[in-house]
Amino acid sequence: MSDIVIRAESLGKKYKIRHQSERQRYVALRDVLAEKIRAPWRWLKSPSMNGQGHHVRPPSTEDFWALKDVSFEIKRGEIVGIIGRNGAGKSTLLKILGRITEPTEGRVRIKGRIASLLEVGTGFHPELTGRENIFLNGAILGMGNQEIKRKFDEIVAFADVEKFLDTPVKRYSSGMYVRLAFAVAAHLESEILVVDEVLAVGDLEFQKKCLGKMGEIANQESRTVLFVSHQMGMISKLCDVALMLREGRIVGNGPTAAVVQNFLVSAQDNNGNILIRTAQPNGAEGIWIAKAGTCNELSQTTDEFGHEQNVVLSIQCAREKQSEINIKRVIMTVALEDRWNRRVFTSELPFDRLDQRVISQDSISLKMTIRMPILVPGHYSFIITLHTYEGKIFDRLTKACEFAVRDTGSSLSKYEGVDHGCIFAPTDWEFCSDGYEMDILLQSQSA
Repeated sequence: MSDIVIRAESLGKKYKIRHQSERQRYVALRDVLAEKIRAPWRWLKSPSMNGQGHHVRPPSTEDFWALKDVSFEIKRGEIVGIIGRNGAGKSTLLKILGRITEPTEGRVRIKGRIASLLEVGTGFHPELTGRENIFLNGAILGMGNQEIKRKFDEIVAFADVEKFLDTPVKRYSSGMYVRLAFAVAAHLESEILVVDEVLAVGDLEFQKKCLGKMGEIANQESRTVLFVSHQMGMISKLCDVALMLREGRIVGNGPTAAVVQNFLVSAQDNNGNILIRTAQPNGAEGIWIAKAGTCNELSQTTDEFGHEQNVVLSIQCAREKQSEINIKRVIMTVALEDRWNRRVFTSELPFDRLDQRVISQDSISLKMTIRMPILVPGHYSFIITLHTYEGKIFDRLTKACEFAVRDTGSSLSKYEGVDHGCIFAPTDWEFCSDGYEMDILLQSQSA
């Protein structure tokens, strides 16, 4: 018997997008009624006229392919991560696999029952209690009444909503919704579990519980799990293989580590964080920052880095030819900040350290490398300043060259979303076999 439980063959999903005519604008109902009363037969003569006497074209439509030519196979017992940027087609693919929507072209063969958790509260009735919704949602997912009764206590214990079991779910928080919905879907005796990004709504403890449950489902029960997430650390830790979508097409399919690396490299065509100043900015005297951007060690422009990838800041300074400033008195200072404007570190380069041949040129190109892993996952930007020893500022950039560090499987990935500060600290640990060494250590510290 084949181990293939999902086989997709040239899947495609097309939607119609409407575009409003530029000449057509909002018209109040009273204006339309007044126009009809004044000239009741005008619209028969010229149906393309709006209420203000303007010719308008009907709204135009175009085809949008959310998925196109998607083919893959998934085996029994695999945990498959599905990654991609917003709008890549991940949710559309899951809706087709969950039989929520039909593909426009191609076909998908699924062997076994599917339990889907795609949106918060899907399959719940807000007026019914948690107890009643367990039976309702279980029935929607294909569970029999006896099966639900048999799993009822496990579901309630996993969701941790026993106190609110007889409360209408319309009074539940979004986190309680997700806990209950995931508990029902995970305890359904299905061959395939499909989970979208909804786990991000739950708290850290529940996320860890869900990840552990998904691992148990695949490893101990030989069931298949499809998991969509933007958190590369979770994907790397949990998933055996991964699919990467871009603009509705599969551009990566294989071992998770290779696909995640491909996802990070795919950001190299994004030049949004490169700063280019073609003219001397106002206030800059004699020397200024003409170009700055981030790249990897292969000099490929990118604003996405794995937590173990070195970050390279490339800077080019331009000089005014007639300037009389002493270039050797100039210092370049680079400070790194996180998204909350917390200063991570500051580094400086006095230009008197540069070779004379370098500083005699019209432009000076420099590179600063941040050796990783040191930055925890998050978003960062630079403050770049050209100044003198005395504090005179020639040029200054703030919030420059924004970039992101993604967790690709560090020891902290299971705590993703928790504020760990800004850096992975390179600390030394030592085991003390008895109290004697510890006493010596404490004495030396107090001294």
